[in-house]
Amino acid sequence: MSKLEEIQAAEARLLIHTYDRFPVLFVAGEDVHLIDEHGDRYLDLLSGIGVNALGYSSKTIQEAIAKQSCTLMNPSNYYFNDQQAGLAERVTRLTGMDRVFFSNSGCEAIEAALKLSRAHAGLLRAEGKQIGTKFLALEHSFHGRTFGAISATHKEKYRAPFEPVVPGFEFVKVNDIADLRAKFSNEVCAILLEAFQGEGGVRPLTQEFFAEARKLADSTGALLIVDEIQAGMGRTGKWCSYQHFGIQPDITTLAKPLAGGIPMGATLCTNEVARAFHAGMHGTTFGGGPFACAVATAVIDYIEKENLLAHVVEIGDYFQAELRKLAQRHSCIIDVRGKGLMVAAELDSADLAKLAVTEMLKRHVIINCTSDTVLRFLPPYIFERVHVDTTIAALDEVFTAHIAAQIAAPPPARTAVPPAGGLSHG
Repeated sequence: MSKLEEIQAAEARLLIHTYDRFPVLFVAGEDVHLIDEHGDRYLDLLSGIGVNALGYSSKTIQEAIAKQSCTLMNPSNYYFNDQQAGLAERVTRLTGMDRVFFSNSGCEAIEAALKLSRAHAGLLRAEGKQIGTKFLALEHSFHGRTFGAISATHKEKYRAPFEPVVPGFEFVKVNDIADLRAKFSNEVCAILLEAFQGEGGVRPLTQEFFAEARKLADSTGALLIVDEIQAGMGRTGKWCSYQHFGIQPDITTLAKPLAGGIPMGATLCTNEVARAFHAGMHGTTFGGGPFACAVATAVIDYIEKENLLAHVVEIGDYFQAELRKLAQRHSCIIDVRGKGLMVAAELDSADLAKLAVTEMLKRHVIINCTSDTVLRFLPPYIFERVHVDTTIAALDEVFTAHIAAQIAAPPPARTAVPPAGGLSHG
């Protein structure tokens, strides 16, 4: 029995079945590659679902881990530590926000944002304003898997097994201003959206829709929350994807690449919103510990020092251009879109998209399919043109093989159909 088979057998006995894993065992990583048990290297365009911004075995992250693990890990939030304020200064500066709450994950960051929104609405009601407790979120959204987060997540497959979910959420059609206006009222305490929907297929908001959301929220005192868990921290070539639109939210959330692979989330807000929380209203055991904060600080400092945001834009533009060239050769690619290194190629078939992921893995290139038909690419920020070329060549090979298989396949058997009037006996 191989090591992979041993682990598969152990997991089958011991783990709750929540993942359908691909049959490969990774034991190491280096730069933009993962390495399996046999020493084979795989070009990784998923990066832990957008987590490993600096790739694998980053010396910057190793040094930060080694240094902080030898001094102080987690003394709890009952006491001050010497790392949290420094990271807070960085993330507030980069996002344009005033204050931050640190947590352990994206869904925790969303939970804090939802609680903060309702607390703020309660504060406004106490001050005499007419404002309710309802949230507007977008169709095709994904915000996480905790109860509040799935309540704000549109896809039925995430919500249905756990109903009834948290009440008070309504969904708006993406980029439909008329629908947004029709569903907005002073019953709404916050509008929650992603400037670039990740699980929804790397779909951007229009400038007009985003601006209308900001305008409506301002009209009643409701809050605008922008989920930057996947698109934030430089993924699109700016620190936050909302910065491409020139629109500032009241609350934003960060996670995935924030600490370069160490679990960490953050909920950021304005001073106005922050006054709704006081000591004891919210908290977390591990959030903002000096270990995670030290690593996140090192990641941010490296991105700034190496000017990686400009690199993300350059490589992302090149990647999209090459995908569009590929689309000219293969009509199964019906759209190419994205920003920076958050890139998607939409195919004309869910079956083909699923096949492409499997066939690319056989060619030692890791990609992901989301929203059924969308190939999603979230490589590390240190990706280079040569890696794009390798990916395009592998995709070309997969699509060419698919077309050849279709041509070679025998036509479906035909069944003789009698005339409309039935069989004739002459």
